[in-house]
Amino acid sequence: MAAQVIAVVGPTAAGKSELAVSLAQALGGEVVNADSMQLYRGMDIGTAKLSESERGGVAHHLLDVWPVTRTATAADYQALCRGVVDDLLASGRTPVLVGGSGLYLRAALDTLDFPGTDPELRAKLEGELDAGGSLALHARLAELDPQAAARMEPTNGRRVVRALEVVTMTGAMPGALTSYEGHYATTYLGVDRPDLAERIAVRVERMWEQGLVAEVRALEDEGLRDGVTASRALGYAQVLGLLDGRWDEAEAKALTVTATRRFARRQRAWFRRDPRVQWLDPDRPLLGAALDMTRHDPAG
Repeated sequence: MAAQVIAVVGPTAAGKSELAVSLAQALGGEVVNADSMQLYRGMDIGTAKLSESERGGVAHHLLDVWPVTRTATAADYQALCRGVVDDLLASGRTPVLVGGSGLYLRAALDTLDFPGTDPELRAKLEGELDAGGSLALHARLAELDPQAAARMEPTNGRRVVRALEVVTMTGAMPGALTSYEGHYATTYLGVDRPDLAERIAVRVERMWEQGLVAEVRALEDEGLRDGVTASRALGYAQVLGLLDGRWDEAEAKALTVTATRRFARRQRAWFRRDPRVQWLDPDRPLLGAALDMTRHDPAG
């Protein structure tokens, strides 16, 4: 089979990583991470990063790339990911992207251009976010660009800050991502589960058993609290609150489960809007169906 790009997408805890490994083994491919938090070194337990043994001998790319102090952007990921994908395609290997970071996937696989950044302006806005929360910033965005404000949740502080940065620099946000123009011919495979809420609860409990609190303590020494992106990651933000005494361990777990389920609903909505995603039946063996789809998808 000629090399093609495959993207395994869907909400967290659905089983994407395991399917990606199996696909790479079957197709002679390699896995490319598309989870924004797995890019960070040391963020292993809380991001459900596969261990070496779980990777089944398959090469994995774009794991453990950045320190936790680095502020991640979709534009940075676009450059990194396309470099890896281009190299794999040139060598005849199938890139299997896997993750639930929708904007990162679109940045890498679609024809998207990103406005630049203004570090001084960004730092000022992030300071205002920390001091006063996201609602006031969202209200300001609504005055400057009502359509952009309407496309995002007022509580999504990072996204509001980025929108304000772009609007201040350029006068307006780019339009909604409603068109799909591929940079690569890509087969999109969607993984979802009807019991996702229960799977998330089990995953969070397992993370605590595996030592998430100790992992966060260790990452504090690496500057986790100074990391604008990493410090707000699911599980890590809640454990930092636990270490600060804002809540006890049971509350930290419950808050992590609630936040993860909310995030999974947003992921599901994002990927369900994409008409290119072929959703796998969770009641049937995923690998066989996925291989059939990759063989018959016109994109391939």
